[in-house]
Amino acid sequence: MAEKKDYYEILGVSKSATDDELKKAYRKMAKKYHPDANPNNKAEAEKKFKEVNEAYEVLSNPQKRKMYDQFGTADPSGAGFGGGPFGGGNGYYSYTTSDFGDFGDLGDIFSSFFGGGFGGQRANQRRNNGPRKGDDLNLNVEITFADSFLGVEKEMTVTRQETCTVCNGTGAKKGTNPIKCPTCNGTGQVTSFQNTILGRVQTTRTCNECRGTGEIIKEPCENCHGKGTVRKTPKVKVKIPAGINDNQTVVLRGQGNPGTKGGPAGDLFITVRVKKSNIYRREGNNVYCDIPVTITQAALGAELEIPMVDGSKEKYRIPEGTQTGTQFIIRSRGFKSLNSTAQGNFIFKTVVQTPKRLTKEQRELLVALAKTMNEQPPVKKKGLFG
Repeated sequence: MAEKKDYYEILGVSKSATDDELKKAYRKMAKKYHPDANPNNKAEAEKKFKEVNEAYEVLSNPQKRKMYDQFGTADPSGAGFGGGPFGGGNGYYSYTTSDFGDFGDLGDIFSSFFGGGFGGQRANQRRNNGPRKGDDLNLNVEITFADSFLGVEKEMTVTRQETCTVCNGTGAKKGTNPIKCPTCNGTGQVTSFQNTILGRVQTTRTCNECRGTGEIIKEPCENCHGKGTVRKTPKVKVKIPAGINDNQTVVLRGQGNPGTKGGPAGDLFITVRVKKSNIYRREGNNVYCDIPVTITQAALGAELEIPMVDGSKEKYRIPEGTQTGTQFIIRSRGFKSLNSTAQGNFIFKTVVQTPKRLTKEQRELLVALAKTMNEQPPVKKKGLFG
């Protein structure tokens, strides 16, 4: 004998739960035990998922709930339950998302769980026959390091479909209109029934006559050949914000392909590629660079003019005795943050340059300096012990 299940416990509600409380609990538990949400334990999740559906199918039906409360089962034969989205209510099995129509996003839950052969197919057909957003488009744009620092506006050519101005997107010849498909009666889908060992199964498929649109164009538009759209290459301007990093994306809403059946246009996704700089490099929002200094500047200290990324110059005094590799920070002169008012720093490293060619006078001066510092001037040696 099959173990009796406590449907109230499965849904996590009391026996006095209202219809709204049942619906909320069902939505919550269905999402919780969806197999896709439990990739590490799909088998157990699937089992729980079916139990939740079975519990709600009984408790949401006043007659079945009353029988369940009295006898612990809604099936007088004690054979369990076969109705609802999984079972055979009214003598046949019906696998369509209309069974979950008033649950909003639960339709998507069942569609993804059972795949296109069940609710997913019906949901796709409804979308094909109703308003649908246009396809998104993707472009790449290359900018300089300075452009990524300052921000820049670019004009780009986009190859996309646009609504035909002759037929206004209907696809029908001017002065005519599409007609309702007689095969599917404008629904975009055809329903059929089949007797199986499980009972009578109802299935739906896309109408071959209208290809799921629900309409037939008798006289196509000569400009777009019945498509409702034509290919064009308009120019669009995109503002790339200051602080954008390599491989980040800017989105232009509504600049993709046009929607169908009154649906909105798709979006244009522009991926930004930032050229490398020979002078600067970026780490986070900080800018780094190397600044060459002479021996005398490093030894005596000096006021330097540091070239900023934006083209300006920042005066900065380095102390005497500065060594190669010493880092100095100019605060808040780095990249701006895209998500806040914060700004990175400009960090430069000194590189002391040793002169390769000296005049006679310069050499004598350096030799004299070396003597005052108790250093010996360089002499040529044959070997370490020569």
